[in-house]
Amino acid sequence: MRAAFMAVVAASALAAAPALRVDLRTRVEAFKGTGEWQEVRFTRDFPVKESAILICDMWDRHWCAGATRRVDEMVKRMAPVVEKARAAGLLIIHAPSDVMDFYKDTSQRQRMLAIEKIAPPEPLPLPDPPLPIDDRSGGCDTGETVYKAWTRQHPGIRIAEEDFVSDKGDEIYSLLRRRGVKTLFIMGVHTNMCVLNRSFAIKRMTKLGIQCVLVRDLTDAMYDPRDRPYVSHQEGTELVIRYIESHWCPTALSTDLAPR
Repeated sequence: MRAAFMAVVAASALAAAPALRVDLRTRVEAFKGTGEWQEVRFTRDFPVKESAILICDMWDRHWCAGATRRVDEMVKRMAPVVEKARAAGLLIIHAPSDVMDFYKDTSQRQRMLAIEKIAPPEPLPLPDPPLPIDDRSGGCDTGETVYKAWTRQHPGIRIAEEDFVSDKGDEIYSLLRRRGVKTLFIMGVHTNMCVLNRSFAIKRMTKLGIQCVLVRDLTDAMYDPRDRPYVSHQEGTELVIRYIESHWCPTALSTDLAPR
């Protein structure tokens, strides 16, 4: 009797906890094999305590000048969203790859390193269709040559005391499991590269059983309109977003990342 009572109490507490009501967009191939994907929208509630935001590779500077300019503009929209989400109780993970030395002495990095590791399961054998854009040239639309330009995360995005910093999938997976996080809202750059392929990003986390949602108004692709399929940069980004919706996870708008 006591066990049943406690189960009811726990269920009631979960139901009363704040939640994100998120409008999701995905795509389905209603008639398999036709290659015709239909947009589908639905609404779902995500408990705040079971949700986190991951900010992917929003560096202070990129080797591609066009990418740097777009990130600078995105930061202006992303920073207030992150502040609002944190205030609402969401866990915030900053994942600026290749710059962990900059953060090695910070409490946010040290607390991440102190998380006891959890061995991930065998990754799900999910199909990985080719991208709808050609990014083999590097995707820069302003013609610069590749070099390591970044030194830290963009300073316009505040890293609060309670946040975490990591660029390693095993660390982030362990944090999510230790905290009971089931859903990862991913924002940042670049949609066709790091956002999909980093060890902490959509493909890997989806294969490990973490529900991912791409925040589609806070991302950008590395795509040069001079490459296939010869569309504008904005259209190239939208093609990658649709690809993700079709094959990997739903997307949402940043306006939903606070309880209603």
